[in-house]
Order: sequence, then C-alpha cells, then structure tokens
Amino acid sequence: MDQKPDTFPLYTKEKPLIKNDAGVLFESLLFLPDNKNRIGEGGLRMQGLFRKSFKNKPLISVVTIVYNGETYLEQTILSVLNQTYDNIEYIIIDGGSTDATREIIKKYEDKIDYWVSEKDKGIYDAFNKGINLTTGLYVGLLNADDYYDLNTIKTVVQEYNSFPQGDIFYGDMYLFNEKYDRKKRMNALSLAYLDRDICVNHPTCFVRKEIYYNLQFDLHYALSADYDFIIRLYKKGYKFYPIRKILTIMRDGGVSTQFDKAEKETLKIRKKHYGVIKAYRVFAMKSIRKLIKSIVLPVVSERKWIEKRYSD
Repeated sequence: MDQKPDTFPLYTKEKPLIKNDAGVLFESLLFLPDNKNRIGEGGLRMQGLFRKSFKNKPLISVVTIVYNGETYLEQTILSVLNQTYDNIEYIIIDGGSTDATREIIKKYEDKIDYWVSEKDKGIYDAFNKGINLTTGLYVGLLNADDYYDLNTIKTVVQEYNSFPQGDIFYGDMYLFNEKYDRKKRMNALSLAYLDRDICVNHPTCFVRKEIYYNLQFDLHYALSADYDFIIRLYKKGYKFYPIRKILTIMRDGGVSTQFDKAEKETLKIRKKHYGVIKAYRVFAMKSIRKLIKSIVLPVVSERKWIEKRYSD
C-alpha cells in the first residue's frame, strides 16, 4: 500500500472565485444560507481557510451525505482523509441526525473543509447541496456507509493527466456484504448497455464540476436519480473515461436495498429516455430472469445437498 505523502500548505486565506454566470442554472456557494432548522455547522471554511488547485495538483472535491450513520461514518471519513493524494476538498452534508453522527464529524472537523447538519429533502437534495459547495476540478460523491480505496483519488488524477478532456471518470467497485464477509466485484459495463442496466457504478464517478452548473439530480426520484443523471450526461455527449481498477467499496445494504421501489423508478426513467416499448421489454426480460432464478436455484441447491449427502 502506498504511504500518504508529506503534505505542504494547500490552504489559503484567499476565497476561491465562484462561477455564477448568467447562463448557469445552479449557483455555487462557499456556505449554505442561514436556515432556522440548522443544527450545526463547521469546518475549515468557518476559520477562513480554503482549498485551491495547483498546476500539477488539481483540487478534487468529495461530498459525503449522511443521516444517522454513526455505524460506518468514521470509516468513510478516514478513507477520504487518508488518501495517498492530498489536495482534496471534503464536504459533509448531514440531514439532521439524531445519533452520534455529528460527534464523529466534529472529531475530524479540523480536516473537513465544510460540514452542515440540517433537514433536507432526501438523498439527492443532500447531494445537490453538497455539490453546490464544491470548488474542485472534479467532484466525487460518497455515501456514509461506503468507502474509497486509499489510492482512488491518486488514480483518478493520474488518469486525468493522461486524458484531461474526460468529463466523467468512473471505475469498478466491490459490493461488500459485511454479514457474510464477502466482496463481489462490480465491473463498469459498456455505456452501450445504459438503456438496459445501470452500467456505470455511480459511487466510483468523478464528474467535472462545470457540468453541475447546468445539470444536477432530479428530485422526482428518491432512489434512482443517479441512473437518470448518468443517462442525461451520456445523451448530452459528455466524455466518459473508464478506469479498470477498484475505486470504491459499497456496502450491500441501506436504502439501495429497496429493490421494488428502485425497479419502479428505473422503469419510469427508461420510459422517459428510451420510450415505453423498450422500457417494458427490458422490464419483462428482467422479470423472466428473476423467475427462472427463483425456480432453478432451489433445485440446484437441493441437488448439490443430495449429492453431498450421499457421497459421504
């Protein structure tokens, strides 16, 4: 494992220039506006310290959203703070947690650029808020029960140096089942499959910040707005650049396990982007595969048990 390099002063008292031209739909901010429901706020920005990009060391932003995430949040935070690349801007958006989440955030607030705790409208509202607070060249989004490989951002910057015209860098990830201590590799698929599957692992994505000035998550979707977002990026012709390495470890659990609701949302998204006929054809094929698995797998399992039983 690479060791974290010696750091040099990457903070400045000079506030970064905020791009809010007349043509942009979403404004960038350094701090969220006052909110009567705000529970807490902090970080280095509150002390007048800001990050910036250097010629050979671009600033990369990471946004973590959390709500009552005390179980895994510290691991998530440390996976960002211990990266082998050191010019990282870290934003945490807490939805007003009632557990020990804020105490964990405060433990590291001398290394977190900005955090805020207040009620929001759900996952993608929190992400949009966090994105608007970033000033880096690229933005990565990390849920509070997932974590990065320690070399993730170093790898992304190396790939950017090779392909600076890339708009979205994305890669492979592990789906981690903690109960059974198993990791399943989820390789990013060809974008040609986007009309049939969520072939880009969104927790691995680093999106050029400029894109977010006019394109953000649609709050009509509670669980699958990232799928809709990726399709919109693809249809607009943005350049995707795959990285064939593990960038993120995603836990097999949480909100993403609400499969029925997520399936309904993805069906709605496919209908919107690809038409009713194609959307329902994909839905039918997936339903048939699920049915076959539900019939075949128990039979195969029973056969294996019988074979083992009578071979002993």
